[in-house]
Amino acid sequence: MQARLIDALRRGFRPASGPLPWVLVVGDLMLDRYLWGSVDRVSPEAPVPVVLLDKESARPGGAANVAANLASLGLPCRVVGAVGEDESARRLIEAMAECGVGTRHLVHLPERPTITKTRIVGGHQQMLRVDRESSSALSAQELGVLQQALEAAMADAPAAVILSDYAKGVLHPELCRSAIRLAKRANIPVLVDPKGRDFSKYTGATALTPNRHETSEVCSGIRDIERLLDAADALRHALGLEFLAVTRSEEGITLIEAHRRLHIPAMARQVFDVSGAGDTVIATLTAGLVAGLDHVEALHLANLAAGVVVGKVGTAAITREELLEALVEEETREQADKVCELPRLLARIATWRSAGQRIVFTNGCFDLLHAGHVTYLETARKLGDRLVVGLNTDRSVRALKGPGRPVIHEQDRARVLAALEAVDAVILFDEDTPLNLINAVKPDVLAKGSDYTEDQVVGGKEVKSWGGRVVLVPLLPGRSTSSIIDKIG
Repeated sequence: MQARLIDALRRGFRPASGPLPWVLVVGDLMLDRYLWGSVDRVSPEAPVPVVLLDKESARPGGAANVAANLASLGLPCRVVGAVGEDESARRLIEAMAECGVGTRHLVHLPERPTITKTRIVGGHQQMLRVDRESSSALSAQELGVLQQALEAAMADAPAAVILSDYAKGVLHPELCRSAIRLAKRANIPVLVDPKGRDFSKYTGATALTPNRHETSEVCSGIRDIERLLDAADALRHALGLEFLAVTRSEEGITLIEAHRRLHIPAMARQVFDVSGAGDTVIATLTAGLVAGLDHVEALHLANLAAGVVVGKVGTAAITREELLEALVEEETREQADKVCELPRLLARIATWRSAGQRIVFTNGCFDLLHAGHVTYLETARKLGDRLVVGLNTDRSVRALKGPGRPVIHEQDRARVLAALEAVDAVILFDEDTPLNLINAVKPDVLAKGSDYTEDQVVGGKEVKSWGGRVVLVPLLPGRSTSSIIDKIG
């Protein structure tokens, strides 16, 4: 998976072929203002801290932050939304332009203020937030202007549409239904970050990304996670969605599809501020889908991106460079984590099986790893979804090969195997044969080199007894550890 994700990032989320895609973001645009300062005393006038102002900044917020995340990842985007005729509108348009967000379809509504959230921050602590917005519903005329802007934007054929709903009025049910209808007509995916207790206006969208609280609200207040996810699946079916991605803060993201439910653990290293994390999730998820990643791959990337932005103070966009760095760090951690003891391996296998994945098992000494080993393991991996490698300990290698072997220590052999993309788990076994390990793992496929016959494969009879199969994998001629040792000698 890592190689595909890194490739998508390096391509700037462009598909393998075709013109450069762009994404349309429709929703509630906001200006996020920050007054930064330090606190070292309490006011004598009232028991409140005094913030000594150091600086002020303004960033795109709400749907504008979704667009800023897309642009920061390298994917062109435009927004359809409303601003007023005020200083905040000027600053928001300027901030979006600096991020590379297209504003040609922006609507000015002079009777309404630009939605503005002003946060006063003392050190790393938010002290106060002041909001400026209109609570009145859109008039028929205002809705009509937004509808025209939406139709004009859709005529330019975006690769995907994001509906970013902050319940501030722009995503009126009529506008939502119109966006989904136009997108379906053009075979364009629609992803929604929803709000409210009635999701019916999103019927027919491709996917929704509610958080756990929003999911609970729309599912009769259910708190128990398993019951909640069952209810969310029923909601997915009722709304005609391809999938639902429930974001669960520090617990990660749960993907719910028609025939699969998969949980992706959280990737946050340190949490400073969760504001805007949902914007990053839906932006990165959409970018991944535009690049041709599948649902799991795109959500994995989105989950990783969210883990980066919550480590920043204030509303912040993920950058492509940050996400690449996080992917490389994760790959290093995962490689080391592939080498595991039996209880942890069995827990992983249970998770893989719950997602409908087939387990391939093979075993060997893998001393002085060479091209023949790599080709063999890559071929074995293609026989299923996950490849588990049973690795002989140094003691068992000596019992098989003699006192001069292995050349490479067991922990080093395990770590090198774990670095291969084809390998999903490595486990050391000390017995002369892997039979006990095979009985514990119960693989769907048992792979062995073609220098064996099927009746010589240890564990073959057992694997067949539970419905699995034995596959003899062709070996690359002229490659062996023994021949390498002979040449060195």
